[in-house]
Amino acid sequence: MRLVTLEDVQAAAAAIAPHVVHTPLLPFDSGLWIKPESLQPIGAFKQRGAVNALSRIPSEDRERGVVAYSSGNHAQAVAYAAKTLGMPAAIVVPENTPQLKIDATRAHGAEVFVVGITERESRAYELVEERKATLIPPFDHPDVIAGQGTIALEVVADLPEVATILVPVSGGGLISGVAAAAKALRPNVRVIGVEPELAGDTAASFAAGEQVHWDAHDRARTVADGLRAEPSDLTWAHIQEYVDDVVTVSEDEIRDAVKQIARRTRIVSETSGAVAVAAHLNRLLPSGPAVAVVSGGNIEPTLLASILG
Repeated sequence: MRLVTLEDVQAAAAAIAPHVVHTPLLPFDSGLWIKPESLQPIGAFKQRGAVNALSRIPSEDRERGVVAYSSGNHAQAVAYAAKTLGMPAAIVVPENTPQLKIDATRAHGAEVFVVGITERESRAYELVEERKATLIPPFDHPDVIAGQGTIALEVVADLPEVATILVPVSGGGLISGVAAAAKALRPNVRVIGVEPELAGDTAASFAAGEQVHWDAHDRARTVADGLRAEPSDLTWAHIQEYVDDVVTVSEDEIRDAVKQIARRTRIVSETSGAVAVAAHLNRLLPSGPAVAVVSGGNIEPTLLASILG
């Protein structure tokens, strides 16, 4: 299986540069900086991978459009990228997707299909067959992984002395790209994945040395709605090759991290985006300068209000 290379990530950076924000590093405390991907136009890092993948679709295939399946942020990212690059988009989302993310996806001009939480992939493949469209999966694609890896290029450029990068984990596209690029640039950097205890399948897999599968309904228990997927064979291969550790955080720790991010940096984080900061606050981690990727800020206003109290 071919893994994504630094050259792939550098090519992605050139392709997506006109369409994404080079997000800053903001000081959180004496040892941690956050990288707020919530500042992207769609409010999440997913824009990087989607723009890169769509930009590589051959011109003769573009008029048939793209199909994606997603719990929310990838949906918005593909819709945004399709609108920007002039392609139609059909997006399949599970029924537990926050309405905020569904509305935002439709606002970018995409057609949205809402299905049961175990049906999103099968419905997407049906649409691909019906329309002869191009499937853009949320993480199981080298172009998507390479796009997400551009985050690591920015981290290393902005903080050359970085010792640890903390990354939320769900399907694994983000940590795959970040880890592949970071390790190529700085072999001694520790890349640590973070996920909710209630969706801790990757941490269990990492500890076991082989992939452990959790039922989708079990993974759906966490408040971190963007971290309910599991790695693919491709992303699991990247995790095994490049990631140093995977840790979990509790639901209360996630909520507290959302509050702490808002209070200390004035940045809004969704619950999924806050897990890396939660790990910094609550787990014994390596010393040295650290960066937590705050992967998105698309949180339901009522949930944010309840957390901030």
